[in-house]
Amino acid sequence: MDGLIGSARLYEWSPGLGTAWGALLRWVSETAGVAYEIIPRDVPMGLDELWARGDMGCVAMCGYPWALAAEPPRLLAAPVPAPPRYGDRAVYVSDFVVPADSPFETLEDTFGHRFAYSTEHSQSGYNAARYHLLPFRTADRPSLFGEVVGPYMRQGAVLSALAAGEAEIAAVDGFALDLLRHHDPDSAGRVRVVATTEAAPIPPMVTSLADDDADRQRLVDALLAFGAAPEMAATREALLLSRFEPVSGEVFDTLIERQRAAEDAGYARIA
Repeated sequence: MDGLIGSARLYEWSPGLGTAWGALLRWVSETAGVAYEIIPRDVPMGLDELWARGDMGCVAMCGYPWALAAEPPRLLAAPVPAPPRYGDRAVYVSDFVVPADSPFETLEDTFGHRFAYSTEHSQSGYNAARYHLLPFRTADRPSLFGEVVGPYMRQGAVLSALAAGEAEIAAVDGFALDLLRHHDPDSAGRVRVVATTEAAPIPPMVTSLADDDADRQRLVDALLAFGAAPEMAATREALLLSRFEPVSGEVFDTLIERQRAAEDAGYARIA
């Protein structure tokens, strides 16, 4: 397959992050000997559009739409975040956030107010949130929020909506928020965390290359070598990554199980 692309725009929430992910993607390409064009973060392209492409060489993809896809792309490897809260595992969390100057101190304080979301097929921004919210729903309180606003499509836009007063509470990718604090603390400082979900399988790197394609295995090998490569120490620090590890599709069954738990409880949509 010719004309492959590489992208980590799922986590490119700032220019500095675009630079750091670009360094990782270039190193993987050069190490594997598999050429692909890295899509700059400022090129207009939705995540759905990106993940539907048939020319993905090495692309970061949310695990929930991967699990929902009739024919998902092939898995390459999963990142292992370095911050202690991830326990040296290939997992992440969702953080419920409010504006930094909000009077709310707990998640329960936000009930009755406006919840903002990116898309309904976002694990961190929607599926994880509704699963976490299940214990708070009762027969007397089937709806937790006064209004649900969205879709904003990207989680960066959700943060902007909170800052603009369009909503009072949202759930966002906790690892992405950690990265934003590392690269753009002023932007990250616009919000404050009031609750955190349990861990879930982190978005993997995927490819359109077939399982039996030798280039696919070379990309896997390069990603697995990233964690020990001395020349990538600064990039690992910039991206808060320890390493990549092998990943199988079965780990994402957890996301579908949580979806079904919410739907079976009558909470198909956050409300």
